[in-house]
Amino acid sequence: MLGLVIAGGAYVSTVDEGTFCGLLFQATKFVNPFFALLDAEVAHRIAVSAAARGYLPREKRPDPSILGLEIWGRKFSNPLGLAAGFDKNAEAIEGLLGLGFGFVEVGSVTPIPQEGNPKPRIFRLRQEGAIINRCGFNSDGILVIAKRLGAQHGKRKMEENSSSSSLSDGGIKHGGKAGPGILGVNIGKNKTSEDAAADYVQGVHTLSQYADYLVINISSPNTPGLRKLQGRQQLKDLVKKVQAARDEMQWGEEGPPPLLVKIAPDLSKQDLEDIAAVARNLRLDGLIISNTTVSRPDSVSKNPSAEEAGGLSGKPLFDLSTNILKEMYILTRGKIPLIGCGGVSSGEDAYKKIRAGASLVQLYTAFAYGGPALIPQIKAELVECLERDGFKSVQDAVGADCR
Repeated sequence: MLGLVIAGGAYVSTVDEGTFCGLLFQATKFVNPFFALLDAEVAHRIAVSAAARGYLPREKRPDPSILGLEIWGRKFSNPLGLAAGFDKNAEAIEGLLGLGFGFVEVGSVTPIPQEGNPKPRIFRLRQEGAIINRCGFNSDGILVIAKRLGAQHGKRKMEENSSSSSLSDGGIKHGGKAGPGILGVNIGKNKTSEDAAADYVQGVHTLSQYADYLVINISSPNTPGLRKLQGRQQLKDLVKKVQAARDEMQWGEEGPPPLLVKIAPDLSKQDLEDIAAVARNLRLDGLIISNTTVSRPDSVSKNPSAEEAGGLSGKPLFDLSTNILKEMYILTRGKIPLIGCGGVSSGEDAYKKIRAGASLVQLYTAFAYGGPALIPQIKAELVECLERDGFKSVQDAVGADCR
């Protein structure tokens, strides 16, 4: 054993940083079977804790330039992001961004702390690459999360002040208010709140100063009545109030954070037309498509866990969410940036989302199953897809299937 350790150390000392970084990511694959033995929520809690404590590998290799893009005046080193729901309470931002995501979204954050729905509330459908959850916005509350985001923001400012403002390699500086990547903050409402708009306005007033973009989550199936806010008049009234709350605050040269709305995949064509009309008329900065589905596709119908209440995510959601994404890209005439979310587990999946109209792509369930090694794999596969079809950049491919 001692000989193996010495030999391993000797080998590591001879490889370059990029190779060693790749080995660390590959090594995480050996941990995945251990997590599969644990209760889903316990495994999730351990994963967040590991990221918060810096126990995950850090991506030292720069992203290929073909993956870089600029949206809302923010520079993304790559279009791959982690969806809200993984780091609900903003505990592990630095560790998660360090994995090589182009952006990470925390939340959903509610004004008042709440436990969420009774446990068990997360169910694996491993064979189908899916998860059903009915967490119900379990959150530490806005004040606790604001404190964490404030500390992260302060650390970022100190690092900026202590380092040179110009890059030694003359390249483009990617990053936002939380570090090397872009930070999104997803806000929700409390289960017992009678004034949803007031909850979202409070979220904006308290958290927007720490966010590179903000998300109004009105599409979780696990908070009673929440999805009714996707109706045309309800959405219009809500967005107006939240925009006004954001715009009345004082902002520096970079201006206020972009405001996005996250919608459900279980919407009729009329619903989509109404949302698109509101988004265009109120000049919404973006849409996330989509949240989890309450439907149960045939591919999961034989799994006993499919009978559990809650939102289904993962591979079975891919076609439904991608079709909705493409429809919304057409309805918004490609004028509003879209984030594609739902069922992404490979570079080919991410590429299909982009061709359907997504400027950015998020994953969650595949990351829960595949771990950190999945991130560089997806980025490498996405590069292959873009080069295969002759695209010079991600932005050139956005909406290609709708032209």
